[in-house]
Amino acid sequence: MRLLNRALCPALFLWGFLTIATGQAVNDSIPGLLKIDVQENSGTQIPLDLSFTNTRNEPVQLQDYFNHGVPVLMVLAYSDCPMLCSLVLDGLYEGVRQMNWVPGNGYRLLTVSIDPKETFGTAQRKQQLYLERFPYPVSPESWDFLVGEQSQIDELADVLGFKYYFDEDIQQFAHPAVVFVLTGEGIISQYHFGLQFPGRDLKFSLMDASQGKIGTVFDKLILYCFHYDPDAKGYVLFASNLMRLGGAVTLIIVVFALALFWLYERKKEKNSLKGMC
Repeated sequence: MRLLNRALCPALFLWGFLTIATGQAVNDSIPGLLKIDVQENSGTQIPLDLSFTNTRNEPVQLQDYFNHGVPVLMVLAYSDCPMLCSLVLDGLYEGVRQMNWVPGNGYRLLTVSIDPKETFGTAQRKQQLYLERFPYPVSPESWDFLVGEQSQIDELADVLGFKYYFDEDIQQFAHPAVVFVLTGEGIISQYHFGLQFPGRDLKFSLMDASQGKIGTVFDKLILYCFHYDPDAKGYVLFASNLMRLGGAVTLIIVVFALALFWLYERKKEKNSLKGMC
């Protein structure tokens, strides 16, 4: 199973806790848990014509969130999830807060419910909880929460490789913990697994997804020293690029020092000529 790692382990732990709490044998729940998976489909275009309803009770399509060409951080979750969804959304909020990049300014966030019974009012209350936590104003459009029909949810989940199921015994969805990074055109760029999403990794992945269109010059220099490691599921220091950057900085310092020395010598020479006159 490909996902016995950061995405599945939180689900296993929390689902085990829930089954014990409800009196269900953990061993009986394991076969169902093995249905949980994420099949990474990086480079795949998501269907932008899928229809949902936003928290203002307005009909929308996914293309409405990709019409500005800015990258999107997407989560599949649902508002009545007892634990895991809130932990993933909490982790995403903390990572975004660490970035100090305001949602809606160069990127946006999008949460799509996997529960077809969820209403826009329920999603609105969940959305408001997170928007109010930001120390600065964030519009509902910048982190929208969508609800929709089963067919639309399933098609999106299938393209994203998000494998989940509904457990009839405890009336809850079992699902992995993952944040999807999509380009402004709706192409899957990266996957972030687990319950914590460091601001640095989110920032770098958004810069990658935007092809360098967002971020300061300093951010881009820092990104040059890192690269995304699929095995580590994050950005790691890229030694060769660091050495190249260090060499370039050293060369600039040497050239600058030589230029100062040359100017000093020129000035000294001019002063000597004036003294002779």
